Amino acid sequence: MTADSLARLSHLRRSPLGHLAEQFAERSVPGPGGVRLGEVPYLAQLNLRLDPAGAAAARAGKVLGTPLPMIPGQVAVTGALRVLWLGPDEWLVVGPDGAATSVERSLRQALGADPGSVVDVSANRTTLELSGPSARTLLEQGCSLDLHPRALGPGQCAQTTVSKVQVVLDQLDAAPSYRLLVRGSFAQYLADWLLDAMGNRFSRP
Repeated sequence: MTADSLARLSHLRRSPLGHLAEQFAERSVPGPGGVRLGEVPYLAQLNLRLDPAGAAAARAGKVLGTPLPMIPGQVAVTGALRVLWLGPDEWLVVGPDGAATSVERSLRQALGADPGSVVDVSANRTTLELSGPSARTLLEQGCSLDLHPRALGPGQCAQTTVSKVQVVLDQLDAAPSYRLLVRGSFAQYLADWLLDAMGNRFSRP
């Protein structure tokens, strides 16, 4: 779907967590010990699978503007796109709303006749963004993954669970800011858990 088509249909779209925008704003706490939560809906997401040692990998890197990350958990950034390593032969390309069609077309051309696949999975997940000095401490309440900067930092990602919900966790910066890519059917549960955790940590009189 093109950006023009998306613009014409934008009034018909409903994000899984759009109804929680006010609660996200109310529970977010500014300041040196604060934390902020919000939804980043409609991100383009393309699942890419190919032989990392094949010629198609180099061609895909060329059309994306960055070599595919080959180190487990590494994230490559190119312009508005983030390329997340999910496995030895699997990546998730994440970009802005409306970018999926053009990115998918370019990757299919790069793949050519070589074995592999490019699948638009944008509709499968929405994205929660958690940021602020207390973001890591909050996540640690429901995530068994070691989130200390020595283990996970900016430019790294992981497939893990938060409050028993499977997510793709992408650390954006050292603030820290995290994106939690979660399937739409579990988004409400995860958002409720995060809101409850924020309320417990920053209870107001």
